[in-house]
Amino acid sequence: MSKKVNIAVLFGGRSGEHEVSLMSAQSVLSVLDKEKYNIIEIGITHKGQWLSGEKVLDAFVSGKVAGLQEVIMKPEPGDNNLYTIQGQSLKEFACIDVAFPVLHGTFG
Repeated sequence: MSKKVNIAVLFGGRSGEHEVSLMSAQSVLSVLDKEKYNIIEIGITHKGQWLSGEKVLDAFVSGKVAGLQEVIMKPEPGDNNLYTIQGQSLKEFACIDVAFPVLHGTFG
C-alpha cells in the first residue's frame, strides 16, 4: 500500500472574510478522503497566528483555540515542514506534501 499524502488545509486568516473561509473549509474537509490523506488542519487567526492540532476548525468556529499548537513554516525552498517553537529551537510538527489554501479576501 502506498503512503498517504499529507494535505494541509489552511483557513481563517486576517481578512474580513475570515468566517466565510471557515465555512468553505468545512465543505473541503467534509469531502477529503481520510483513507487516502493525512489531513493537517491549520487555522489562521485574525492576527495572523497559525494554529494546528486536533479539531482545529471546530476550535475556530467555537472561538476556543487555547488548546491548539502554534506552528510556523520556514521561508526556505524545499522545506515542506511545519514546526513548533520550543524555547530557542524548532521542533518538526508535520511534513506537508500538498497545501490547500481555503482563504478569502485580503492576505489570502
